[in-house]
Amino acid sequence: MELKINLTALEARFLRYVAIETQSNEKSPTYPSTAGQWTLLRLLEAELKALGVADVELDAHGYVTCHLPGRGAADDAPCVGFLAHVDTSPDAPGAEVHPQIIPAYDGGDIPLTDGVVLSPTDSPELRRYIGQRLITTDGRTLLGADDKAGVAAIMEAVAYLQMHPEIAHAPLAIAFTPDEEIGLGVEHFDIKRFGADFAYTIDGGGLGELSYENFNAAEAKVAIHGVNVHPGEAKGKMRNALRLALAFDAALGDTSRPETTEGREGFFHLHELRGTTSEAQLEYLIREFDTDRFAAIKALLVETAERLNAQYGARCVEVQIRDQYANMLEYLRPAMFVVEHALCAFAEAGIVPDCSPIRGGTDGVRLSERGLPCPNLFAGGHNFHSVREYVPVPSIAKATEVIIRLAHSFTHP
Repeated sequence: MELKINLTALEARFLRYVAIETQSNEKSPTYPSTAGQWTLLRLLEAELKALGVADVELDAHGYVTCHLPGRGAADDAPCVGFLAHVDTSPDAPGAEVHPQIIPAYDGGDIPLTDGVVLSPTDSPELRRYIGQRLITTDGRTLLGADDKAGVAAIMEAVAYLQMHPEIAHAPLAIAFTPDEEIGLGVEHFDIKRFGADFAYTIDGGGLGELSYENFNAAEAKVAIHGVNVHPGEAKGKMRNALRLALAFDAALGDTSRPETTEGREGFFHLHELRGTTSEAQLEYLIREFDTDRFAAIKALLVETAERLNAQYGARCVEVQIRDQYANMLEYLRPAMFVVEHALCAFAEAGIVPDCSPIRGGTDGVRLSERGLPCPNLFAGGHNFHSVREYVPVPSIAKATEVIIRLAHSFTHP
């Protein structure tokens, strides 16, 4: 099956989406957490209706869903789902995104703004895209390819199938979700109503990425209770909560941190520290692929608190740990055919697969845990959550092609 994706239309679609500010906000009491997400969700709703999709719905929780009936498919063909999230990360500025277009990348440094440089020295994968058309940031904000490249790929695939009735495909379920970046993307998602037998999130990184493993994840909140007295009379009386917080973190060592790990190595990540002499709080992300090591990392935090309590007084350090999500591989093992179909679609599209585990999470992790097998496919971008984020336009086109080929491959069970 020969596919000819319109790169100009695809690029225009992507640029239309990244122009809308959609950063999520974990402090917000609303769902979706920010108004900008509603703006993009309403645009997607309108665009799907304009494409002639019959049952488009934007519900009260900000989920845009629709279905494409099977065409030339067996009566018992499965319903295949495709999902992407509309929010962008709060980890870098996200307002007033001004993309730069590099018509044909020459392999050198790409100057952005205020001395920021996108360089193959720091991003060696850039060399894979010499000669290709790139979209970068201007160095002031993130780009939003995470996950608006995925949104654009799904929308372009729907448009292509609507314009090419000669292409047979299985019944399809489409969804665009909010607040994935703050871990709430499928908090209210109705899997039964969605109706897919299995699904794919289009939320991965560079060309060829296919992920069906991810971290087990937990968060830990550590409360330090100090004793504050006048520093001039503090000897033998003061218990400085800030110094105890530093001692707690130092006791965990430096070998299992994000900046010292890669591949299948887990870590605990101190991402927030605040406090005074009287009270201090530390917040950690705990990540590990192996279940036993995951339990060991959590136990280390508890044991460290117990040692400090034995030294400085009972309950001066308190640890609360909450599991967030599990490794999706445990839930995908009975349904590995969804991965095999993706590998076949990659091969048909001339893509070399990169089956690296996700050092993070996606909506597909939670969906798999809840009974909807959902591996993660590339959307094409790189340097997510960064002012050096970029995406090659041909990579988004390849993601679009993979979606269409997958839809075609399931015309028979």
